[in-house]
Amino acid sequence: MTPTLADMRAARSLIQRFLPPTPMWSYPLLDREAGASVLVKHENTQPVGAFKVRGGLTLLAGLDAAERERGTVTYSTGNHAQSLAYAGQVFGVKCTVVMPAGTPRAKAAAVESWGAQALLTGESLEAAERHARQLAAETGARLVSPGDTPELLAGVGTLYLEVLEARPDLDAIIVPVGSGTGAAAAALVAAELAPTCAVYAVQSAASPAAHDSWRAGRIVERPNRTAVAGLATGRGYALPQQIMRDRLTDFLLVSDDQVTEARRLLAVAAHTLAEGAGAAALAGVLSRPDLFAGRRIAVVCTGGNADLTELATLSRS
Repeated sequence: MTPTLADMRAARSLIQRFLPPTPMWSYPLLDREAGASVLVKHENTQPVGAFKVRGGLTLLAGLDAAERERGTVTYSTGNHAQSLAYAGQVFGVKCTVVMPAGTPRAKAAAVESWGAQALLTGESLEAAERHARQLAAETGARLVSPGDTPELLAGVGTLYLEVLEARPDLDAIIVPVGSGTGAAAAALVAAELAPTCAVYAVQSAASPAAHDSWRAGRIVERPNRTAVAGLATGRGYALPQQIMRDRLTDFLLVSDDQVTEARRLLAVAAHTLAEGAGAAALAGVLSRPDLFAGRRIAVVCTGGNADLTELATLSRS
């Protein structure tokens, strides 16, 4: 089921009881480096440090009493996990998150701090997904896909309502992609509120499953080798791919090194601590000056949950 603009507006009415709109600022030094008029949408200021909290609240608010009693099971490398954990605390719903065994302990601790259970198992997100599916089948809990859940996408869409209602004159929005819910939501909202606003997706070339799925017009699997946790997925997801297919302007690939450089620039020029995925949109802009020079654009800083390894890379050795 593809969410509509009405679904996103309904989600906004719901989540505004819990979350204020996030700021969107411009920075002269950033504009100079990018050669464009850049607005940064600061989803790193959310209570869980990332945009996905919008989707978690939207989903759990819509569960009936029986579903809430059974709880939820999901799989994630971090921000989606915190989203459901936070929403579970708000609505009193048990949440279990399966995370790859190599997930930094701090990310698991963040999930548990909201009252959820974090299970670290498997060598990849795909292995964590298999375990989550088995757990949901055994317990009766609702299995929540980070990509193919319409309520999550509707919640994420509230972010783009904020962006385009404030600045309907934008030439482009640039969105990082893991599962693709953010780019899909941006494309849906732009089509309704600002049809001339282009929407660009950005993914790491080291984990190009969503990019390659979009290019191929079908779901594909690819090696998942990026060090950027929020972009690390080994396959495309059907719902966002279906939405992006005819609505996305283009899909860009960047290197992990380019993401690191964008994180440094955000820290210095925009006073912003971004995790890798949170800087990927800016990395896309910097990688293609031919596309963005002189234009009015918004980049979405989707999160600020940088781990110690990422923090260490902010300073060049």
